[in-house]
Amino acid sequence: MDYPIARRPGFDPPAEFASLRAQAPVCPVSLRHGQQAHLVTRYDDVRAVLRDHGRFSSDPGTPGFPQLRPVVDRKAAPGSFLVTDPPEHTRYRRMLTGEFTVRRMAALRPEVERITRERLAALRSGPRPADLVGGFALPVPSDVICLLLGVPITDQEFFSTRSRAHLDRSLSAPQVQAALDELHGYLADLIRSRRATPADDLISRLVQDPGLSDEEAVGMTVLLLVGGHETTANSIALSVLALQRDRTWWEALVASPDLVDDAVEELLRFLSPVHHGVVRAVARDAVVGGTALAAGEGVIASLFAANRDPAAFPDPDRLDLRRDARAHLAFGSGVHQCIGHSLARLEMRVALRALVTDLPDLRVAVPFEEVEFKFDAPIYGLRSLPVTW
Repeated sequence: MDYPIARRPGFDPPAEFASLRAQAPVCPVSLRHGQQAHLVTRYDDVRAVLRDHGRFSSDPGTPGFPQLRPVVDRKAAPGSFLVTDPPEHTRYRRMLTGEFTVRRMAALRPEVERITRERLAALRSGPRPADLVGGFALPVPSDVICLLLGVPITDQEFFSTRSRAHLDRSLSAPQVQAALDELHGYLADLIRSRRATPADDLISRLVQDPGLSDEEAVGMTVLLLVGGHETTANSIALSVLALQRDRTWWEALVASPDLVDDAVEELLRFLSPVHHGVVRAVARDAVVGGTALAAGEGVIASLFAANRDPAAFPDPDRLDLRRDARAHLAFGSGVHQCIGHSLARLEMRVALRALVTDLPDLRVAVPFEEVEFKFDAPIYGLRSLPVTW
């Protein structure tokens, strides 16, 4: 079986996941560069792999590391804490933990609300139908991450296009590398500027660490910049479409906006925007789902398949905003759980609450079959979403 498995338009994962969970929960698959790996689809097994950083390595330099990207990563780039193992991973995460605390997010909330109001006002004052993706879902988290990091808002278009190219698996390796090089160059200049003239932003605080090189700071900032808006932007747009697809849930949130906070957890479970999964190399012999895995083999832990596992979430293919979905794996699990999960939740909650409160009559302006899904990236979403009210 080739992986990733092709998807059909809509919110559901490939139908093959259900049969794999039942018959081959640890299944051999073939990857784009001719590699072989094991696809893990059951909730308990996926969670176990993600939480066992002793047996499963995130470092692309570890033999067997599955390569899903057009660009083959032979080793972890400096600062790229997403693809490093402890103790280096621990060192990087400690530098950032204080930036994403509950207290820090509470302090940031007024700014997130201000940005959301401004972007929503701009959307409402423009022509109809409006594109919810380009006019709201993408700009809100982009503005927030610019503010948080200290990236000038005027440069948003530059980093948005480069980060999308970086994640676009339909592009060639040279195209992806060119986008990444441009992004690295831009951030290197910004980091040198912040070392010379600090401001009140995350980058300025980050580079105060005397043990952090410019190269490491660039690697860390790339992850924060790309991960800090792509996932949330896609999640906001997908959430609106899912709620509109089953209009009773949209109307339920309009009637009771306080349901939004819990609804976000169910939407994250149901949508699972990181749809290609999380890759690991087997560093030490392990057993997963009754299957013996040898050191030097590769594993793909499917967050999407895990979040639709009926053993973890009864009737998992049904969107149910009253479900307790807090145990979902949309942000991963273990030491590599998304460091910005609190920020993503805050942005989704504020954005959806604003939409159901200020635009209760919002509706999708085209038939569902005409909505163009974007599946050629590790984080799926919508290319556009025409809406009116």
